[in-house]
Amino acid sequence: MAGRIRIRAQKQGEYTEVKALMRHPMETGMRKDAAGEPIPAHFITEVAGKHGEKVVMSAQWGAAVSQNPFLGFRFKGGESGDEVSVSYIDNKGETGSGSTKIR
Repeated sequence: MAGRIRIRAQKQGEYTEVKALMRHPMETGMRKDAAGEPIPAHFITEVAGKHGEKVVMSAQWGAAVSQNPFLGFRFKGGESGDEVSVSYIDNKGETGSGSTKIR
């Protein structure tokens, strides 16, 4: 199941500000369903932000991040019209990505 990421990028002075909303259940593996059975862990483990092909942000996440996480970061550089993308991989090997042009 490929996840969808909504992303915006805007030039602000010499920096580009990126905001991304990721759709993901982010289950810790500690909760139980209505029948009392444990819900299996399912969470994002790696996130990367790219400006063109250059990685400008990377992070390692764990189960403590909330459902449908919001990510904001900024990097020096970028011009209006350049492409910015954010992608993730989770503990089940599933991926998600999104891209946009800098405004």
